[in-house]
Amino acid sequence: MESTLTPEQAKAFYDRFGAKQDRQGFYENPARRDLIAQADFETAAAVFEFGCGTGDFAARLLAEHLPPRCAYTAVDISDTMVRLARARLAPWRDRARADRSSGSTTLEAADGAFDRFVSTYVLDLLSDEDIRGLLAEAHRILAPGGRLCLAGLTHGAGPIASLVSGLWQAFFALRPALLGGCRPIALCGYLAPDRWRIEYRNVRTAFGISSEVVVAARLDRKAGRRE
Repeated sequence: MESTLTPEQAKAFYDRFGAKQDRQGFYENPARRDLIAQADFETAAAVFEFGCGTGDFAARLLAEHLPPRCAYTAVDISDTMVRLARARLAPWRDRARADRSSGSTTLEAADGAFDRFVSTYVLDLLSDEDIRGLLAEAHRILAPGGRLCLAGLTHGAGPIASLVSGLWQAFFALRPALLGGCRPIALCGYLAPDRWRIEYRNVRTAFGISSEVVVAARLDRKAGRRE
């Protein structure tokens, strides 16, 4: 069984890490661009982001892709990250907010309140139980026709990337805190077919690091259809 960071350990790490997180863009940005191209953000009315970090991705969406009236709610466990995100989102303060979460995967949001649920490079630091709990909450707060929009570290595609992800997993097994608690996972494996219909899935590799990009439509659990 993998030993992931506790919420307290994750908060302490990212409080220290702060703005240095943006340096990871060299491998994260290609996957995020792919996600933007596939998630139809131009028609979104309300976005919820779990684990907003410095607010870089939120600011990019608000500046370039979301409609002028789209509301944006972002949460993060780190006080440092929330402070950075609030500063970055200040130009859209009338419709964008960043709040600190408790570390729980239970979300303080109403049922069906959002049409996009975004989380990039966050699920890969959660335990299996917390990933499933978060996805259940994402399903709850998404409106009929809403989309789940994810990106994160995954197992290497190709010889070099396979070697990199293998080394990453080995280091993670020894000292997960050295890697910010992140490890390669298969996002699609957590998506229950009676809750989600995968509309897009791709693996992007940059500098030997592979990332999985997933866009999935919310399904009516009972009827097994997109609402």
